[in-house]
Amino acid sequence: MTWNVRVDPQLCQGSGMCAGTVPEVFALDGERARVRAEEIEPDERVLDAADICPALAITVHDGASVIGPQRD
Repeated sequence: MTWNVRVDPQLCQGSGMCAGTVPEVFALDGERARVRAEEIEPDERVLDAADICPALAITVHDGASVIGPQRD
């Protein structure tokens, strides 16, 4: 099973925390982050990136279920 990762460009503030955490999955394009590949192999660091995103712009899906961010 693969995960689907998305960055909402309307919410992204371009902090770069995601790209610093998982540079092989996230990149900064100007003032916004983007996902290098929407489908990835499961990687806990991607969930960490979703959790630390100050704008909650990253979502991680496992099939139809949203598994990140994991905030209370």
